[in-house]
Amino acid sequence: MKTVALIPARFASTRLPAKLVQDLGGLSVIQRTYQSTVATAVFDEVWVVTDHVQIEVQIQAIGGKVIRSSQEHDSGSDRIAEALAQVDADLIVNVQGDEPFQDAKTLQDLVQVFANPEVGVASLMHKLPSEQVLNPNFVKVVVDERFRALYFSRSPIPYNREGKLITYWKHIGIYAYRRDILLSFTQWPKGSLEQIELLEQLRLVERGIPIQMVETTHEAIAIDTEEDLKKARLLVK
Repeated sequence: MKTVALIPARFASTRLPAKLVQDLGGLSVIQRTYQSTVATAVFDEVWVVTDHVQIEVQIQAIGGKVIRSSQEHDSGSDRIAEALAQVDADLIVNVQGDEPFQDAKTLQDLVQVFANPEVGVASLMHKLPSEQVLNPNFVKVVVDERFRALYFSRSPIPYNREGKLITYWKHIGIYAYRRDILLSFTQWPKGSLEQIELLEQLRLVERGIPIQMVETTHEAIAIDTEEDLKKARLLVK
C-alpha cells in the first residue's frame, strides 16, 4: 500500500497574514513542516499542494515536491483531492501546513490502523484538560468502545450532567484516507450538521462513514497567531 503525505498550503490566512512563508529559524513555516514530515520516514512520498507561487518556490528551493492547485478550494481536503490527479497513492494523510513539528510515532500509529481493511478514514485525538473543555476553538469528539467517532462538536460533549470525573477528547485535525473515500468525500454536498458546526468531518459522520480515532500524547504546535510564531521560534532555538 503506497502511503503519501499531502500538505495543503493556502497562502492567505486571517489571524497571521501569509503565515506559511514566515521565517522560522532560517526556514519558512511550510519548509519546516515539509522537512519534519519527510523526516518521520512514515511516507513513500511527501507533497505540498499550494495555490501560491511563493510557497511553490520555497518548497522547490529545498528540493521538495510541490503541486500548484488549479482552482480555489473551500478546504484542505478539497485541495489535496485535486492533487490526486497527479499523485499515485493508496493511502493519503492530510498533514496541516501550519504544524512544523511533526511526530513520527503519531503518524506511524495513524497509518498502522489501516492494516484493518474495515478502516477507511482515521484521525487523531488526545486528552483535553478540563480548563479547555468550554473553549469552542477546541473541537471535542466522542467515541465508541472501538474508538470510532460518534460525533464532533465545538460544545463540551458529552454533557457531564452529574459532574463526574470523565475524559474529554480533543480532535486533532490530521486525517488519513483511503483514496476512494477521499475522492468521494470531497464530491458530497455539505450536510446540515457540517453547516451548523462548521466542521467538515461531520460530512462523513452524516453519511455513516466510520472515522477511526487514534490516541496521541503529542501536543502539536499550530501556528495561527504572531504569539504562536514567537513560541515556535524559541523552540527552534
